[in-house]
Formats: sequence, structure tokens, C-alpha cells
Amino acid sequence: MLNFIPKPFLVLSALVFACVYGLFLSPGLVLADTTPGQDKVKVLYHLDSNDQALAKYALALINKHIEAEGGPDKIDLVLVVHGPALKLFESDTVDQELKDKLKAVIDKGIKAEMCQVSMKLYGTPLEKLLAGFTPTEHPVAVKRIADLQRAGYVYIKP
Repeated sequence: MLNFIPKPFLVLSALVFACVYGLFLSPGLVLADTTPGQDKVKVLYHLDSNDQALAKYALALINKHIEAEGGPDKIDLVLVVHGPALKLFESDTVDQELKDKLKAVIDKGIKAEMCQVSMKLYGTPLEKLLAGFTPTEHPVAVKRIADLQRAGYVYIKP
């Protein structure tokens, strides 16, 4: 029945079919996601030190990271703050430069989260922190950090 088709053509056709079929069965194949907003790089910055210079450095890195990715519309960035770092962001005692750096990155669309447990531990409600912070989505910051990593966020701790 296939005697009229040359053998090299049949072999080549079988190879092409096997390759294409194999691609669709390959567990490593990742097709481009065309969902709007899904092409953003997802990044998690973690800050838990009460070192003011380190906090300023972290915020400067975040700002540079946003620029390096091509702007705020190219990055989904979450800053998770907890532990002793909370004290740096109390609105009545904050360093002006740190305040300005935080406002600059929040204005670019980053999400700044403060640990709920830390707020209770330090007796500092959200209202006493700089504007722009939201409570962590999970009361425990380290759980929130793990959840973000599980969701594909790249972890950075300056």
C-alpha cells in the first residue's frame, strides 16, 4: 500500500513525527505563557536586621533591581520585614533617608509587608509604621517567605 512512497521519505517522516510527538510528552517542555502580567520576574526581598545601613542598602538594591528589569511593570517584588527590622520603620523615629527610600520603591509598586507576629511582639500596630506597609498574608513572616518561594519568587536577603 505504501510501495509508491520512497523509503527515505517514510523514514524522515517517522523521525519528524517522533520528535514532535516527543516534545509534547516531554516533562521539561515549557510553553510560553501569554497571560498578561505573567512575564514579570517574581522577587522576594527579606529584611530582618535592625542595621539601618543594611536597610538603606536593601531599599537601594530594590530600586536598582526595578530599573534593571526595565521598570516596575516588569517585576513583581515583595519586601517582607520582620523581627528587629520592624523598629527601623516606626513612623515617629524613622531615619528620613530610610523613609524616602521606602516611599520611592512603594511608589514604584512594590508590596511591603510587615510580620504580624513582630508587630504584636514589639507592640507596634500597623498605624505606627511608615505608610505603605501591609500585614504579611500569613501571621508568621517565615511562613510567608516560604509560601512566596513555593510560588516561584526568587529569594534575596541583602
